[in-house]
Amino acid sequence: MLLNLVKTMSRSQKRTIMLAVDVMIVPLALFFTFSVSLAQDQVVPMMFDYLAILPYIILLTIGLSVWLGICSLQLNAYDGSAVGLTAIFAIILASASSVLSSLAELDLSASAQVLFGISFFVFSTVSRAVMLQVVLAIYRRSTPPCRVLIYGAGTTGAQLVSAFRAHESIFPVAFVDDNPAIQGIDVLGLPVYSPLRIADIVEERKIDRVLLAVPSLSPPKQAQIARKLQKMGLEVQTLPSFSQLIGEEPLISKLTTVQPKRFLNRSEVQSPLGDGSDCYAGRVVLISGAGGTIGSELCRQVLECRPKKLVLYELSEFALYNVDMELRQSAEGTDIAIVPVLGSVTDPRQVRQVFARHDVQVVLHAAAYKHVPLVEENPLAGLANNVFGTQTLAREAADAGVERIILVSSDKAVRPANIMGASKRLAELVMQDLAVRVPAGEGPIYSIVRFGNVLGSSGSVVPLFQEQIRRGGPVTVTHPNVTRYFMTVQEAVKLVLKAGAMAKGGEIFVLDMGNPVSIAKLARQVIESGGYTVRDEDNPDGDIEITFTGLRPGEKMSEELTISGELIGTTHQKVFSTPDEKLSEIEVASVLRGLRHALAAGDEDQAREVVKRWVAGYHSPTAAERQVN
Repeated sequence: MLLNLVKTMSRSQKRTIMLAVDVMIVPLALFFTFSVSLAQDQVVPMMFDYLAILPYIILLTIGLSVWLGICSLQLNAYDGSAVGLTAIFAIILASASSVLSSLAELDLSASAQVLFGISFFVFSTVSRAVMLQVVLAIYRRSTPPCRVLIYGAGTTGAQLVSAFRAHESIFPVAFVDDNPAIQGIDVLGLPVYSPLRIADIVEERKIDRVLLAVPSLSPPKQAQIARKLQKMGLEVQTLPSFSQLIGEEPLISKLTTVQPKRFLNRSEVQSPLGDGSDCYAGRVVLISGAGGTIGSELCRQVLECRPKKLVLYELSEFALYNVDMELRQSAEGTDIAIVPVLGSVTDPRQVRQVFARHDVQVVLHAAAYKHVPLVEENPLAGLANNVFGTQTLAREAADAGVERIILVSSDKAVRPANIMGASKRLAELVMQDLAVRVPAGEGPIYSIVRFGNVLGSSGSVVPLFQEQIRRGGPVTVTHPNVTRYFMTVQEAVKLVLKAGAMAKGGEIFVLDMGNPVSIAKLARQVIESGGYTVRDEDNPDGDIEITFTGLRPGEKMSEELTISGELIGTTHQKVFSTPDEKLSEIEVASVLRGLRHALAAGDEDQAREVVKRWVAGYHSPTAAERQVN
């Protein structure tokens, strides 16, 4: 009931109460002053004599309290500056009392007037402190406070305790600190314990929350401490450093400024597209998967070639919105039309309508499900999108009179160990089959461009490592010896456009990606680029640990770029072609028929059997291996 009364009081009501307190302190301070400075038989007579000027002193008290704003101060805001105002209040009041006493010819000494001012000051400050404790006690009895343990007994931790003691719902219980020199002593009346005793302290002291008051520690170290405490079932909150609060230190991770190309370990391909841009200039170009990492970069670079129209085909509404907004801004002031199309390449009716409505001349097919573990867990969706989406797009392109279509493929299509790679290999076989069946000059020029991992793309290792570092680690690598080929998205797309422009029909182009990169070394590079150190046996006090989790289902130790092992040079030094084997028209039809039956039946095992029969080198993880992971 008392708590509700306190909570329902308006600001004006609270100010009236504080004014009444100040007014009541005046006669109390006078009585105390007379009791101390006068003989006992003179106290009461002097109080009666003082009544002549008391109304003026009370009016002055009310005016000063309002003018100085003392009566308007919240109890929990009564700090050092408020105490100073009260001192000024008391000095003015004592001075006024001295003047009025002289005019009324009261026999009061100067020392008595000084004692009155001091008494008023003391009673005023003490009354507010007592009232604050009463209000806090009411809150604490009605709502149990949150009992907090403060990790860090330095300056920041001490300031927290001072702040919380005026807070009705937070009760600081103790400190823990890594510094052995202060363990076992009291700081601001609270004991300091070793962090090794946290579990016992939490149980003994009924701790609800832990506050990390160690802003000097690196974010990974703070995150490591927080993670350990959260495993105990505790709520953990971190206090930002002063430099973060005033804006001198960015609140976002230092890693956001590190560009993925920094980890390429070779020179980035900088050669211009040159004559290759003629293939796209003044034409209607459709890019499937336009909202993805590769698709959106294809859009940007094709836009620089000045096409007549750019058709953005994308399944994700959010991704399509983002790339459409970006390209419209880039195309301002030009006559290039930007057309967003929301839909799936597996829908023949929609694909047919889009080709007919916009008279598409060039298709860049980047739409695919590419995340290996996700496609491994959802093989039917991966095969439907990657294989039948490619077939639909390529077949409708032939019927619509499209000039050329380029499939963006992957090095994981070579002797694949996963459904994602196998689906990309089947998409290549579908494209090769259509290229053979279309007479030269009478249909699209079909071509395939195969390359490895793109640094910085969604789901790739560099953004994953950076996110793990932001959370304090560990950075996870599947195996110490895993290697991958890497390119930046800009150079990969530039070479895809170049290869697509030089295609004659049916080629599989392979991009020169340099030497394979060790993922373990890449993880170390990303950690060190953020200003942190690797924690290992040689450096047990490092910031971030690298842990090895074991190869995932469908993951290979290293990737290959060709099946045949043969590379044939082209007019560009970074683009090669490879004569990998094809399937016959009857064999491709058999593959597609088998996959359709598996999809219609929802049978994943049947789909894997079809893939295993027709994709050279495919070896899938066993059911037991998939279950373990």
